[in-house]
Amino acid sequence: MKMIDIGQLAAQSGVPASTLRYYDEIGLISSVTRHGLRRQFGPEAIWRLRLIALGKKAGFSLSEIADVVGAGGVTELPRPVLKARVAEIDKQIEELQVLRDTIQHVAECTAPSHLECPRFQKLLRIATRQKSGDG
Repeated sequence: MKMIDIGQLAAQSGVPASTLRYYDEIGLISSVTRHGLRRQFGPEAIWRLRLIALGKKAGFSLSEIADVVGAGGVTELPRPVLKARVAEIDKQIEELQVLRDTIQHVAECTAPSHLECPRFQKLLRIATRQKSGDG
């Protein structure tokens, strides 16, 4: 098995060495050995870092990611948790689309004042209703 030095792993993954050391300490990845003081990782560290990055991008905490990709290897992906996260992402997308439409309208509206514009007032009501949870 070919070992990857922490510096090489940082360069290949784009993850700083300090973060790699932290991930090693909390069990998200595991160094196999050391060469002097430098940690050495197995080739599986690359795909584990990709899973961690995907989990972070999806909004999961490191603790939640650790439950799935802990030191013992990838466990069964929790489908109900993933489906719930998809629903949250869909809600975020909807909110961002309303925000985009509102900002775009403000940028292009020809009304003398945005407060006089019925479309802006409607978009504002929608945006604030979604944020407060009344929607």
